[in-house]
Amino acid sequence: MPPKPKKILSLLRLRQINNAVFLRNNKAIMNMLRRVEPWVTFGTPNRKTISDLIYKRGCGKVNGSRITLASNFIIKDNLEKHGITCVEDLINEIITCGPAFKQANNFLWPFKLTSPIRGFRVKRRSYLNHGVFGSRENYINELVRRML
Repeated sequence: MPPKPKKILSLLRLRQINNAVFLRNNKAIMNMLRRVEPWVTFGTPNRKTISDLIYKRGCGKVNGSRITLASNFIIKDNLEKHGITCVEDLINEIITCGPAFKQANNFLWPFKLTSPIRGFRVKRRSYLNHGVFGSRENYINELVRRML
């Protein structure tokens, strides 16, 4: 893998295979995703997908260690100063890309997903050419559900 895309994946916190993160949809992020498109798939998740990810695979960063989001006390202790006191507030902040999105997203550890049920189709083609990598837009929800 060339060093430039490797650095971009590191900046996006995608250091392992089958990891998932939330990102803002802006020009800088889209340019970065365009550079690493052969190695990632991306799209716009809906509310159900975001809440499933956080409830089933959500872990928080507490003092540099990975802690499962088992109760609202973990979120309240770390994000209360940003107005986020429970899991639903965290989900809402991620969905709306509110003022504390950066802190909420940084608190969430990258999601570790499994390989999708029924596998990937052709890995060397883009999604538009019946493959797996590249922009999926709203069809990312189906892939994430298979990987939960």
